Amino acid sequence: MPPKDAAKDAGGPIQLENTAKRDFLQKLEKESQEFWAQQNVFDVNAPTQDDGLVDMTPDEVRAKYPKWFGTFPYAYMNGSLHLGHAFSLSKVEFAAGYERMQGKRALFPWAFHCTGMPIRAAADKLVREIELFGEDFSGYKDPADEAEEEAAPQPPAPTENTSSATKTNAAKATKGKLAGKDTGLKYQFQIMLNSGVPKDEIKKFADANYWLSYFPPIAKADCTAFGSRIDWRRAFITTDANPYYDSFVRWQMNKLRAMNKIKFGERYTIYSPKDGQPCMDHDRSDGEGLGPQEYTGLKMELVQWGALAAPELDAKLQGKNVYFVAATLRPETMYGQTNCYVGPTIDYGAFQINDTDVYICTERAARNMAFQGTTKERGQVHALATVKGSQLIGTKIKAPFGLYPEVYVLPMESVLATKGTGVVTSVPSDSPDDYATLMDLRKKAEYFKIDPQWAAFEPIPVIRTPAYGDMTAETLVKQLKIQSAKDKNQLAEAKELAYKEGFYNGTMLVGTYKGQPVQEAKNKVRDEMIKANLAFAYAEPEGKIISRSADECVVALCDQWYMDYGEESWKAQASKLVAQMNTFSPEVKNAFEGTLDWLKQWACARSYGLGSKLPWDPQYLVESLSDSTIYMSYYTVAHHLQGGVPNGSKVGPIGIKAEELTDEIWDYILGDAAFPTDTTVPKEKAEVLRREFRYFYPFDLRSSGKDLIPNHLTFCVYVHSALFPEHRWPQAIRANGHLMLNGKKMSKSTGNSLSLRQSVEKFGADATRLSLADAGDGIEDANFEEKTANANILRLHTLIEWCAEVVANKDKLRSGAKDSFWDKSFENQINNLTQLTNEAYAKALYKDATKFGFYELQTARDLYREATSDIGMHVDLVLRWIRTQALLITPIAPHFAEHVWRNSLGETTSIQTARWPEPSAPVDNSITEALAYVSGTVKTVRDAEILLTKKSKGKQAAATPVKYNERAPKECRMFVAKNFPEWQDKCVSVVQAHYDTATGSFDDKAIREQLAKDGMLKDKKVMNFIVTFKKRIADFGAQTAFNRLLPFNEVETLRAASGYFKKSMNFQQITIYSIEDDKAQYEALDVDPKVLETAEPGQPSFTFLNIEA
Repeated sequence: MPPKDAAKDAGGPIQLENTAKRDFLQKLEKESQEFWAQQNVFDVNAPTQDDGLVDMTPDEVRAKYPKWFGTFPYAYMNGSLHLGHAFSLSKVEFAAGYERMQGKRALFPWAFHCTGMPIRAAADKLVREIELFGEDFSGYKDPADEAEEEAAPQPPAPTENTSSATKTNAAKATKGKLAGKDTGLKYQFQIMLNSGVPKDEIKKFADANYWLSYFPPIAKADCTAFGSRIDWRRAFITTDANPYYDSFVRWQMNKLRAMNKIKFGERYTIYSPKDGQPCMDHDRSDGEGLGPQEYTGLKMELVQWGALAAPELDAKLQGKNVYFVAATLRPETMYGQTNCYVGPTIDYGAFQINDTDVYICTERAARNMAFQGTTKERGQVHALATVKGSQLIGTKIKAPFGLYPEVYVLPMESVLATKGTGVVTSVPSDSPDDYATLMDLRKKAEYFKIDPQWAAFEPIPVIRTPAYGDMTAETLVKQLKIQSAKDKNQLAEAKELAYKEGFYNGTMLVGTYKGQPVQEAKNKVRDEMIKANLAFAYAEPEGKIISRSADECVVALCDQWYMDYGEESWKAQASKLVAQMNTFSPEVKNAFEGTLDWLKQWACARSYGLGSKLPWDPQYLVESLSDSTIYMSYYTVAHHLQGGVPNGSKVGPIGIKAEELTDEIWDYILGDAAFPTDTTVPKEKAEVLRREFRYFYPFDLRSSGKDLIPNHLTFCVYVHSALFPEHRWPQAIRANGHLMLNGKKMSKSTGNSLSLRQSVEKFGADATRLSLADAGDGIEDANFEEKTANANILRLHTLIEWCAEVVANKDKLRSGAKDSFWDKSFENQINNLTQLTNEAYAKALYKDATKFGFYELQTARDLYREATSDIGMHVDLVLRWIRTQALLITPIAPHFAEHVWRNSLGETTSIQTARWPEPSAPVDNSITEALAYVSGTVKTVRDAEILLTKKSKGKQAAATPVKYNERAPKECRMFVAKNFPEWQDKCVSVVQAHYDTATGSFDDKAIREQLAKDGMLKDKKVMNFIVTFKKRIADFGAQTAFNRLLPFNEVETLRAASGYFKKSMNFQQITIYSIEDDKAQYEALDVDPKVLETAEPGQPSFTFLNIEA
């Protein structure tokens, strides 16, 4: 197994002191990769045009030639792949390797996503920066240096590039995504320098199209160095820069619109009131990439003004319905309101909403509401009065849905005027900030100038979570040792933990939806509140957005094209797909179902960025999540159309031009439409594409991070359910957690980060792959431990040397019959571990696959090597072990496997084409149990000897009749019993007589009465035995428990293993006696009767003594 101290010692990145072994492995990895490339082993073709197959149906073809098709979301091409990409990708990579060994045509394609705003926004930033500083950015002056009147320095030097120096793009920009949020850098050219892009090349990135040719080769090189089984002939880039993919996206959008899945109507958008139009990214001087944030606006009706507010507001708002308005992201928690918070120093307004209603909030929030249909006149904000937050304290208001119907307004210093409405509803059971502030107010009521009664409402449990119980906020505040509301960093962490745990794992404790998961109840509560006129939909920008005209933007309702997700009939189809699909865990299925419950309309068009133009409204581009829903189907024909040219600039092998790919042709290729009569595409070519698609589709697996379930993966489900018949629906989607590094969140700012390339260069591909497999398989966050990766370097290197040495000296190994106990046990272990590893791969449990097929397989070899040191290992078994080891780990560590396969075992073809090993015989459970018995006996003997040694040396030494020295020559006598003690047999008979096999239950009362009747109940050991025996029934089943015979001959097994006992425990002599059969031999030895009494079948007893040397 991997080093047990890895998690305990988790820390920052480690430094490798000696890299010779790693360098050796990397040399072998490059050799394997070159061999695979020469052999084109990962180019997977459909057999649809082979002789005799043209007239067969897709099902018939697949029955003869099984297939497997796995996909991983294409990464965005504004930087290099990080290790988190590799973690998700590895799930498909390992599966592809395993499925190949099952005799399937396993297809793993990949492509490059370029659609959307980030590339365009970054390019536009560079345009502005070139205008400011020149093409070489020499005009940039560091503000700190300017202040000191020093000479203008060059821009910050890039961090040392760990990539190998080559003349290709593949050696450049290898530090991950080009984003400044983790680096603290202000300008785009600085970010690119920091990411390893050469300074003289940065100016080229001002052309957005340059990104599309620069980063894809880097991604391809990184995946190749990782050893990925990707069919690169099928690679492509997105956007209209690729005319082939562009035609596919236009067909998809036209088809969805024709099915009434795309509609036109009001949607939230960023809007400049000054300019009177939407403000897209390219129109902004600040706030690129930010979008609308949707809230629930909670209406808390005024009951009574506080003493300071009444003189200022009572007369001005007489006759109006006054509401304090809070913006919340958690409407489901509103049952637990204990008060409401305002910022004491914030300026609030009383804004006229309509003829009767007045809202108390910030001017900024009212301005947003005015463009969302909330106010009587669009865009008009009319303040009837203004007031400081400190004057509102002590005001009594109603708490919509609150179990406390009326609460008070209290001060909170951390309320922001730039986020939400400035009014914060307080739920201290589930919000750490609310809880910490409430506790502060209670402790220092006089300091905060409040009446203690205003803060006297106790927190009410609203949501139960597995991690934090019924009072999430209180639990987290105590766990993180938060002392007050001033502990901002800890509170920020607590807030994130509380929200995630509550949303993903919480269950409602109160309200209409009591007992339902929070994911399901959240939007139901919101809808119920809005329907009752206690709340309304409210949105605002995610952050400050300034237009080029220097206007602060708002969120407005504007007409847009959108996907009608959530429409009932479409939702029903999508739900049916999810119900049929393998999600590998109930958590993932629940996440899909929860998303389907809340997901509604989604804007599918943007006016800025890169992408395909909306066919019927070309002023818009198809947005990045809407052109990425069914592109998996495009992989099936991409190699014919593009031939591995990512941008589709050349006509592919099949000879079809992009402009010939009309909607009608795509309907024929990917659907069931008749062949169009007005096409220039020859029918036989279209038929090739159609049969290729029908052979590989549907995809068998899509692997992704769990953060894509609420968007991309659910969109994928929706659109597949709309465009394809059921037999083409996705078969399986798995979602994994995020990847931590050394037990901590990956972060560039802290230095705890690693790109895919950096990991492969630091540890090698196979050591990286083994560590990714060992990181975890569930939806919870996984951990890549660098110490594990480093240890795997040594393990792989040592194993390669051992295999080479054994094969070179195989003539010196034992041959002939394989009939010793250890031969049989080793062969049975190989068979058992082969079976267990196969089961783990089949269930996509790669941590278990490495456990059984790598670590435990080597442990089995180590035991066999040690146990047969006197007679030697058998050549056939050792060579079979080497072959099995190479095959079992091929999906995960293919370079190691390839080297052993061809260099040690002398095979001429690639191990990538080898089949899964067949066991030499069915697993013999009696041999398995016998080996486990021997291993257990070794531990029992050691423990017993240690106890005797302590007695001989400790306080009980005087009472010990015989001194024992474990370092002197010694003998162990083992006493084996055939039969259980009579009292135990009686206990078993009583339990069996009162056991119901149908229900698996015991009649405990009858058992006690029978034991009492037989006079056994007074003996304490009887009830202890009964309890232990019941547990054995629960663990192993009634039949096994009641049949107490061992499946092997205990005496023969111990005698066969006695040589191992001697060597492993340093005994000069091991003597084994059968208590029933060898009485004459041990009677004269003066054996303590208690020793004989304690022996039971499967549990021998022991005596230890020193002997003459």
